[in-house]
Amino acid sequence: MPINREEKNILRMEDYLNPSTFSDPVTGSEKPEKSTPNNTSKPSTLIPKGKPSTLIPKGKPSTLIPKGKPKSGRFWKSEKKKFSSNIKTKGLKSSFERKQALREKLLKVKEASKERKARKAEEEEMRKQRRRDNLKRQEENRKKSEVVQVITNTKKLKKMKKKHLRFIEKRDTTIVAK
Repeated sequence: MPINREEKNILRMEDYLNPSTFSDPVTGSEKPEKSTPNNTSKPSTLIPKGKPSTLIPKGKPSTLIPKGKPKSGRFWKSEKKKFSSNIKTKGLKSSFERKQALREKLLKVKEASKERKARKAEEEEMRKQRRRDNLKRQEENRKKSEVVQVITNTKKLKKMKKKHLRFIEKRDTTIVAK
C-alpha cells in the first residue's frame, strides 16, 4: 500500500533549502511562490553557499536541519564556534585593600622563594669548591707518596722497550718531598 506524502506531512530537505514552496507541517497549507516581474525563472530567495549550519532558516529556530555523518567519520567532533561568540563574564571585583593584601602576600612568597634558591645555589657552590679542594689534595698526596727512581744514564732509555717507556714520566726533582 503506497504512503501518501500529504497525509504524513513528511519534512524534506528541499523544503528547507527552497522556501519558495513551503508547506506548513501543522496546518498543511502551502504558501505560494513569490514571483518578481523581472525574473520569473529564478526563485525569490538566494541560497547561501557554505556549511549546512549557514543554511538554517533564521525565522524558524525550532526546525533544524539534521546533520549528516561527517566526511572524516569523526562523529564525536562538535561544530566549531567563533571565539568571539563565547560569552564573556567579568570576574568578581575585590576591594582595594584585598588586592593590596594579595600583592603583599605574593611579594613575600616570591622573596622567600628567591632566598631558598640563593641558599641552595650557595650550598651547591660550596659543595663544588670542597670537591675541587679534595681533588687537589688527593693529587698532592699521590705525588708525595710516589716512589721515584732517578735515571742518570740516558743510554738505558734507548735500550728500553716501548712498553716499559710508557710507564716512565718526567718529574721535577728540585722539589724535595717532606
